[in-house]
Amino acid sequence: MSDLSMLINGLKVTAEKGATFERRNPLDGSVATRAPAATPADALMAADAAAEAFRTWSETGPTERRGLLLKAADRLEAKLPQFVEAMAAETGATAMWAGFNVMLGGNMIREAASLTTQIAGEVIPSDVPGSLAMGVRQPAGVVLGIAPWNAPVILGVRAVATPLACGNTVILKGSENCPRTHQLIVESFQEAGLPAGVVNYLTNAPQDAGTLVEAIVAHPAVRRVNFTGSTRVGKLIAQTCAKYLKPAVLELGGKAPLVILDDADIDDSVNAAAFGCFANSGQICMSTERIVVDEAVADEFARKFAAKAKSLPVGDPRKPDPVVLGSVIGMAAVEHCNALIDDALAKGARLLCGGKADNTLMAATVLDHVTPQMRIYHEESFGPVKPIVRVRGVEEAVACANDNEYGLSAAVFGRDLARAFNVARRIDSGICHVNAPTVHDEAQMPFGGVKGSGMGRFGGRAGVAEFTELRWITMQTTPRHYPF
Repeated sequence: MSDLSMLINGLKVTAEKGATFERRNPLDGSVATRAPAATPADALMAADAAAEAFRTWSETGPTERRGLLLKAADRLEAKLPQFVEAMAAETGATAMWAGFNVMLGGNMIREAASLTTQIAGEVIPSDVPGSLAMGVRQPAGVVLGIAPWNAPVILGVRAVATPLACGNTVILKGSENCPRTHQLIVESFQEAGLPAGVVNYLTNAPQDAGTLVEAIVAHPAVRRVNFTGSTRVGKLIAQTCAKYLKPAVLELGGKAPLVILDDADIDDSVNAAAFGCFANSGQICMSTERIVVDEAVADEFARKFAAKAKSLPVGDPRKPDPVVLGSVIGMAAVEHCNALIDDALAKGARLLCGGKADNTLMAATVLDHVTPQMRIYHEESFGPVKPIVRVRGVEEAVACANDNEYGLSAAVFGRDLARAFNVARRIDSGICHVNAPTVHDEAQMPFGGVKGSGMGRFGGRAGVAEFTELRWITMQTTPRHYPF
């Protein structure tokens, strides 16, 4: 069990009056970490520290910022064993998933480092003689990053790396479900030598999240907010940001469809679907949440996919035997998935493998012949319970893929690439892959969704646009004529 501290202005601190909360292991209920329960007063101290540090950090050259970020990437990767231990204890994640998180997290910091010399503006032709008109990108100010537990290293790094590269200072509000995991990210930046106050870290008891976030958003130095998490909470964040006129980047829930056309390579589709459905036990925003299969190939796909799902090992991630599916985040997730299974079976779905669970070690579960009358057709399972929906032809496939409130990731499988690409273009999602799984991320790509999956984009130059201010600045180089 770890006792944690927060980081404010380069100092490890406890919360006001020493208040703490506990995060327990989802499998056995043992205390994984005890962390400070920050108050609004703590939040304002962090915002003040970040505001003061912004004065100098925003003026540092791109080479200096790049060098520090590259060191942070090395420090993060060196902590792989600690991340594996912390993620297993706090969220029940497998070593495989922790390793992938650390790998991509390091890549994200290095990509951010490369962006420090790409924060470019432009010269814009002016109708005023002698006017040099420019669009100039400048650091925005203090950025609040709020990261979730499900891909904690990837999403914790994403919340802060590009803002730092752009010359902003940051406050990372760690997840109540993995405060130790997120603290390791902050330690990596501190060990790299970033100045005091440039990166600040807060933790909070679950019941205090709303109050703490509003206190930070209300601070005048805070100019951007980014949040990754559920659509329900994202709407609350958006309302708070609107109240104080603060721009927000929101990456929220998903119901990613994987469309399998009648000419798809079935074996390739099965492997992609298994990865997209069951990586991290289906607890990824991009997880395949609805498999939309043309009826011409549905029987073959269902048979092979169920066989693949049955073969995936389930187990305690803290033990040495490698597993694909570790623990889900808690019993609430188990109860939600069990309710979806009961509802689907009562309304005519067929269980191909898996089934209801009585603990957080949930087996890969596949339901066939799912219809719109069933909850799992519409609701995000965020667990290893996946529906197959049978359709007839391209038009039904596209309609089914778009028949939900979300629009983050999607995938289409088909040998006729032109046809598959045109299907992909018609799906309402921020991300779509042809002949590749719904779960895919690269640091340099524009990442985000539409509809109920959020707004704004992380990654690469899209991220630079989100975390800088675009200013119009002119310089009059010759005498100007005025009408009076």
